[in-house]
Amino acid sequence: MTVAVVILNWNGKHLLEEFLPSIVAYSKEASIYVADNASTDDSISFIASHYKDSVKLVKNTSNGGYAKGYNAALQHIKADIYVLLNSDVEVTKNWLQPIIKQFKEATNTAVIQPKLLNYKKKTHFEYAGAAGGFIDFLGYPYCRGRIFMTLEEDVKQYDDIAPIFWATGACLCIRSRIYHTLGGFDEDYFAHQEEIDLCWRVHNLGYNVNYVGTSTVYHVGAATLKETNPTKTFLNFRNSLYSIAKNVPKRFLFPVILIRLILDAIAGLKFILELRPIHTWAIIKAHFSFYAHLNLMLKKRKESIGKTTHYYSCKSIVLQHFVLGHNKFGKIS
Repeated sequence: MTVAVVILNWNGKHLLEEFLPSIVAYSKEASIYVADNASTDDSISFIASHYKDSVKLVKNTSNGGYAKGYNAALQHIKADIYVLLNSDVEVTKNWLQPIIKQFKEATNTAVIQPKLLNYKKKTHFEYAGAAGGFIDFLGYPYCRGRIFMTLEEDVKQYDDIAPIFWATGACLCIRSRIYHTLGGFDEDYFAHQEEIDLCWRVHNLGYNVNYVGTSTVYHVGAATLKETNPTKTFLNFRNSLYSIAKNVPKRFLFPVILIRLILDAIAGLKFILELRPIHTWAIIKAHFSFYAHLNLMLKKRKESIGKTTHYYSCKSIVLQHFVLGHNKFGKIS
């Protein structure tokens, strides 16, 4: 079983300097690639001068974001397993071995993610994926180990192998055959939540997504777009609606979109009360963009919709967290 660790980079020389050493040292089971999204810094010359014998370079002609960047680069990389790794991730000794073992043993598993801990606070899970992702009935994502902004401490409560709904894009391991069968990521997303859509489509094909807690990596998070950036708010809200339009079973589709319109409006009001109106405007723009592209997303349903009829793990994570006060995954009902 051949494995390719593929790191997408855009003007991230400082991140490559910090994190490539651990990746090269601890990824002997894999070939290592940097897929460069037309960087204008010294990323390419840095790799050429410091890692010419251990890291292969794939040069994309433009910065198409996470989705298009990986789709373009992976056309040139041959391996049984792609490990799509953010440039701000520190890996640990033997991190790949449990993942490879699980792929060999669980032949119906198409996607795997490891335990994702916070690089800046290594005792706690990291926001982007924690111990594996889920969504509620309304398409809001959450994780084992992370409910909205509440992050659990890692006390080995998730040192297991478990089925999940979506795997983090910070470290997403996928069988190349399935990736290409699905056409890769949806490039209309540009960045953020395209991994949720991809995993949803994996489920629609009848395959599994698993979490392997015996493998650990540390993620900085928000290294490209900060949490305070309204573009991130725009992409998260719009792309979540994209995934709903493409994948939610028909009988639920329009009720879910209607309820999301109301709840997203409440979120926008919350931003106003927090004196962050630029994020309210980002939510408004996200909805306008979604409605402008709704027909396109509905056409994509014909390619996406499949076996997944019960996609959610709870009715409302908003109710569970903000009304009932449940801050840990184990409390969600």
